Formats: sequence, structure tokens, C-alpha cells
Amino acid sequence: MKFSSNTKVSSEIPTASMPDIIFMLLIFFMVTTVLREYEGLNVFLPQARKIERLESKRHTSHVFVSKDGLISIDDKIISMDNVKHVMYDKRVADPQLTVSLKADKEATMELIGNMHNELREADALKINYSSKVAAPS
Repeated sequence: MKFSSNTKVSSEIPTASMPDIIFMLLIFFMVTTVLREYEGLNVFLPQARKIERLESKRHTSHVFVSKDGLISIDDKIISMDNVKHVMYDKRVADPQLTVSLKADKEATMELIGNMHNELREADALKINYSSKVAAPS
């Protein structure tokens, strides 16, 4: 006697809950993503009458110089002796690099001059001086 099988095996994947899973993942990534802002050092920028924004933040390295002589490059505290090496490595990695120099308004010219010499030796010659807009009088 022969037995016949009446059951069919389904090879479909249930997709009814797929949109729910996608939206939960989307909301999770939207909530947990942190947009990076450069903290840098606590510097008080000098005021200017007119300022221009950088064209692109993509090829920018943020350098903070405090009045106490502390130097921060992309949120890392670095000594004056290492500025040349760090900036040279960044310059080699990104030939279009622009240095955004944010110096405290009470920083000495000697400190800024030394910073310029280090940047010159690192071949980082595109420098942007950051300031804040003066209040209208």
C-alpha cells in the first residue's frame, strides 16, 4: 500500500513584521548617533568686524591655542614640539588641508609666532584665523 503526502512545505519567508523592524532600527540609530563637535580648549576669540565662513569643514583641522600656552589639535592636547610632526602627518593624509587657528585673544605673539613656524615647517600653509563677530555699535 502506498501512502501519499498531502502536506506542502512552504519556502516563503514571512515579511509582515519587516517594516516594524526597519523603523525600530532607524529610530535607534537616529537617537544614538552623535554629531561630533570640536570642543577644543576654552579660548576667548578676538572680535572682528567682518568674517567669512570656511567653504568646507571636510578638509579642516581645528587648532586651539590658549593664553596659557596649551595647544589642542582636533581635541588632543599636544606640546609645541610635536605640532610639526602631527600637522605634517595630517597634511600628507589630506593635501587640501586648511588649518583653522583659534587662538585666545590674550595669547602672546611669541606663542602665535612659534605656532606659525611649526606650521610652516609642517608645510601647512593654508591657515584660517577664527574670530567672532563684534556686536554692532
